[in-house]
Amino acid sequence: MNSDRDETVGHEATVQGIGISVESSREGDGIPAVLVEARGEVLPIFVSTDQARSMQLALRGKPFDRPLTHDLLVDMVAEFGGAIDSVRIDDLAESTFYAKIDAEQYRSGERKQLVFDARPSDGIALALRVDCPITVSDTVLDEGAYPPDDLDMHQLDDEGDRW
Repeated sequence: MNSDRDETVGHEATVQGIGISVESSREGDGIPAVLVEARGEVLPIFVSTDQARSMQLALRGKPFDRPLTHDLLVDMVAEFGGAIDSVRIDDLAESTFYAKIDAEQYRSGERKQLVFDARPSDGIALALRVDCPITVSDTVLDEGAYPPDDLDMHQLDDEGDRW
C-alpha cells in the first residue's frame, strides 16, 4: 500500500459477465474468466471458481447467506472511515495481470488517498460491490484484449448456467 496515485489515464471498462473457456483444462472443466469490455474489445481475466461465483453473485445483485470475503472487506473499509474510489488494471507481465485499488480514508477531518496493489479479480469483485469505476490501460488492452467475435468463451448469462 502507498499513497501515490498513478495518474495514467485508462479506458473506462465494464464487466460483461463471467465466461468459461471453450478449451478444457487437464481436469476437463472450462476455466472461468471475468469478461471486461473496454475500448470496444474484450479482456478475459482468468479467475478461480470461487472468485467467478463471487463476481457472478455481485453482478446479479444476489447476496450470499453469509458475507463473502469481498463483502466483508467492503464493510470493514467503510467502518474504518474509508471508501474504494476506483480500480485500475494497469499492467500485464508474463501472462499475469496487475491492478491497483484507489481508496480514501477520512480521519479527524483530513482526507488521505491510498493505493493498494491487488489482483485484478479482487479489484473487480470489490468494484462490482461498491459500483466504482474500473479502468484498463492501453498497454494491457494492446497485449491481452480480443475483438468480441474472436473470443472463444461461453458466457454464463442465466440462472441455469453452472460450471
